[in-house]
Amino acid sequence: MSITAALGVWGAWAVGSGIPQLIAAVRQRRSGGQVPQILSGGISVLAGAGFLAQAFQGAGNIAGVGGYATLGGIFFLISAIRLSILLRKAA
Repeated sequence: MSITAALGVWGAWAVGSGIPQLIAAVRQRRSGGQVPQILSGGISVLAGAGFLAQAFQGAGNIAGVGGYATLGGIFFLISAIRLSILLRKAA
């Protein structure tokens, strides 16, 4: 496997997982806590498209994947905290 192939697979996965995440978060935005998920889904689509473009150009640097994964984890953590606070207030 080459770095180019890894970027291509990662990019396809990011786009493929970002689109449903974005759609689900927009549909459920009234329940609260979904803004981080909307941002995360949108960033996944954009970053995935960027990774795919790098793969098609034959890029040999995969360093951006680490930043993307870290940012996604932060968004999920923020969303989980927000949703747990909203659920506690509702209870």
